[in-house]
Amino acid sequence: MAAQHGMDIPHVVALLAAAVVAVPLFKRLGLGSVLGYLTAGLAVGPFGLGLFSDGSTILHVAELGVVIFLFVIGLEMKPSHLWHLRKQIFGLGSMQVVGAAALLTPVGMAFGFSWQVSFVGAAGFVLTSTAIVMSVLGERNGLTTPSGQKIVSVLLFEDLLIVPLLAVVTFLSPTHTGSGTPMWQQIGTALACVAAVVAAGRWLLNPVFRALARSKAREVMTAAALLVVLGAGVLMEKGGLSMAMGAFLAGVMLSESDFRHQLEADVEPFRGLLLGLFFLAVGMSLDLKVVAQNLPLIVSSVLALMSVKAVCIYIVARMAGSCRDEAIDRAVLMAQGGEFAFVLFAAASSQGVISEAENANMTAVVVLSMVLTPLLLIVREKMPKKAAAERGADTIDEQHTVLLVGFGRFGQIVYYILNAAGYPTTIIDKDEKNVAGMNKYGIKTYFGDASRPELLHAAGIDTASVLVVAIDNKEQALQIIRTARESNPTIQIVSRAYDRVQTYEQYRAGSDEIVRETFDSGVRAGKRALEALGMPHDTAEKAGNIFFRMDRKGMGKMAVLYEPGLESFTNRAMLEEARRQDERTKEAVQAMLNGEEDIDESV
Repeated sequence: MAAQHGMDIPHVVALLAAAVVAVPLFKRLGLGSVLGYLTAGLAVGPFGLGLFSDGSTILHVAELGVVIFLFVIGLEMKPSHLWHLRKQIFGLGSMQVVGAAALLTPVGMAFGFSWQVSFVGAAGFVLTSTAIVMSVLGERNGLTTPSGQKIVSVLLFEDLLIVPLLAVVTFLSPTHTGSGTPMWQQIGTALACVAAVVAAGRWLLNPVFRALARSKAREVMTAAALLVVLGAGVLMEKGGLSMAMGAFLAGVMLSESDFRHQLEADVEPFRGLLLGLFFLAVGMSLDLKVVAQNLPLIVSSVLALMSVKAVCIYIVARMAGSCRDEAIDRAVLMAQGGEFAFVLFAAASSQGVISEAENANMTAVVVLSMVLTPLLLIVREKMPKKAAAERGADTIDEQHTVLLVGFGRFGQIVYYILNAAGYPTTIIDKDEKNVAGMNKYGIKTYFGDASRPELLHAAGIDTASVLVVAIDNKEQALQIIRTARESNPTIQIVSRAYDRVQTYEQYRAGSDEIVRETFDSGVRAGKRALEALGMPHDTAEKAGNIFFRMDRKGMGKMAVLYEPGLESFTNRAMLEEARRQDERTKEAVQAMLNGEEDIDESV
């Protein structure tokens, strides 16, 4: 196949085949999907099999994947939350960008370039790849975590720098006469475009989508979703900002819309496909001839720039209060150059700030840094991380008749009932944030791991009348029950169980009353189902109550037959007992339905 600039069906087939082969293979090898796409692009590009002669054409189209990705991120971020992040966006973002630019510019000068060329290279490299970072955070479910939100904030600030940096490049041009568009006018245009997107999102889009929804034409809604994304992107691009920023703002303005989830579902297929195409195009754009001709310069530049940028990110993160491991993670993830560098370098080259050769070298440096990032992330994952220092247990200075271990959703309900009845309770929980919140609210709660016998003894397990185990950790719950039973044979133990297997284990460990998390709600649902079938309310209640009592009675017999190393469905004795109990329960319910008064509920 001859190499061509355009794309026809065979080219599309080649791209799809490369992705389908490379991405699953790389993920299976633990190298990640991003590196798979980059390698596939390199393989089919001008410097691989030569199926494509120009990856830049595809890159321009594929950048829409990044645009749609930012739209989806915006849908998850309400305006109030974005406002809450303002200090991180402008504070943390400016610290990282200014610091990195100040350190990277001298690196270029150390390689013998002028300060103008060095600044352009630093400015392009300081802006991180939104596509790579967002993809990695998405795969790791880290976009909504506190550390992920800090990274997103920095990326948003970097997007805001596009207009100023392009203006600086124009100012640095040797042909600059000062007769171009004034800086204040460029900034004003950008702000006007931002205001237009915000206004449209606030007052126009919801009525439009409501009108389209009434047409009940799903394909029109999909087209409208793409129109919003691309329209906002184009408007922002005309204002000198990035298309990604426009799409993000549109997403934020629609985050509280009734159509948010449908919009996300409509654009999701395009996001994944175009984002993959973007990474393919980046792989194609790596000019191996340029790399070979300038190998020492490019390799040393990549190592120097990534190292200096990573150190700067680490220092800024630590100054902003991040722990050591979080700072290292952020430094490794954001050490590469980004896709905006291609735009900046092209603008600088066209205006004579950098030469064509310097443009090619800088582009190769950025692409190589993007290729190296997935590998560095793998290395980082293999590195040992410092365990967080454990907080010591609180000193328990009061003991009560009731001891409650675990103060989450389950434990809180138990507490409120006990408290309403006038029973003081000693509460232990191991969630620091929850403990602090409850104490602030006015409920005395002690921090600590109750699976440690010394803490249970300090809480008064030897003299308590009732122990409620309300934690969801199976092993720790068993340990607490065993310790309590050994320390106080007469104590009444009420425990929370996830399922029947945990019920058997807790029964054997010594719990008196075992409450399965979904059992009561399941019984209530069964009663409502009987009523939905036409059964009178009182009759449905009786049927459900018979099942409730007989099932609880039968659990003891099942627990005796339970063998920890044997699956329930391979334990013949348990299966036979379960069938017998099911039959007995059915007989009892049928007897009630037939009007019998003396019903045998024995199991």
